[in-house]
Amino acid sequence: MYEKPWLSYREQLDKLKNRGLAVTDEPKALEYLERIGYYRLSGYWHPFRERSGLFCPVGKGIPRGKKTKETSTVLDSFKPGSSFEAAVRLYVFDKKLRLLALDALERIEVALRVDISHTLGKHDPFAYLNPDILFEGFAKEADAKTGLPRHVDWMKKQATQIARSKEDFIRHNKTKYGHPLPIWIACEVWDFNTLSELYDGMRPEDQDIIADKYGIQNGRTLASWLRSLNYLRNVCAHHSRLWNRNVVDQPQKPPKDVVPDFDNAWARGNEHILARPFLLLCICQKLLSSINPTSSWWQRLSELMAEFPENESLGIGWGAFGVSDEWRGWECFPKSRQ
Repeated sequence: MYEKPWLSYREQLDKLKNRGLAVTDEPKALEYLERIGYYRLSGYWHPFRERSGLFCPVGKGIPRGKKTKETSTVLDSFKPGSSFEAAVRLYVFDKKLRLLALDALERIEVALRVDISHTLGKHDPFAYLNPDILFEGFAKEADAKTGLPRHVDWMKKQATQIARSKEDFIRHNKTKYGHPLPIWIACEVWDFNTLSELYDGMRPEDQDIIADKYGIQNGRTLASWLRSLNYLRNVCAHHSRLWNRNVVDQPQKPPKDVVPDFDNAWARGNEHILARPFLLLCICQKLLSSINPTSSWWQRLSELMAEFPENESLGIGWGAFGVSDEWRGWECFPKSRQ
């Protein structure tokens, strides 16, 4: 049972100071605690906390005599040089990073709606409802968990989104023509997840048509990338910490020479890069370069990189962001920090 007591904002700040977190401007720090909250900010001072030495865990659930892997644990005390202000700078950087990522994802989502509706609509205006036009594994094979094809669950979700929509064009088409709506109308109210799931359920030859527009050549690679970008979108949309996020749904390696600038991310020994968000931003740029070749998005990312509050001694480094040493020569990184 949770037993920690409620603390006033002043008590929260005193607790941090007693653990070694320097506070230069106490009134401002209290304002941040009141406006942002202790636990949201705690994700940004977490890298500042000291760690114990290595030890082998023992106790309940671990068989006697079994050798366990050495590990360490995070302590309550903060590293020397840690400050409340440094955590806030990291928070502000992360907020800007999320907004920039959402800007890219919005453009990708809009383009994906057109790509999917145009490709499937050529077969049938209602192709999204027709199992014969979709990949058999998605549309006809039973899912092990539900006993139903994944397409059935997908249709329920998209139908809910259409039913909830307050858009005038949806009401107009439902009133004038009834159900179902053609894919080029229905897709306008689908979210990123719904779009990426439908793309994942398309036949390989249709996936390849869309993937080729982005110079990716392999539709299954794009399907994997869209799943990863959907994860990125969810993190950003829920205002969660992004900069050093552990990426659960990692993107698949593309065919050779598709992304020569950052294909070393999939090289052996670079597993850490795959599990961090910067690679997903590179993938956004790859897609945006086809959607809008004159986009200034990468330049704006470059400008934001100059604000990254790098401090390796406190655990705020490019590696935690998922940037490889080879990429540090790119123009988007501050030259003074290379």
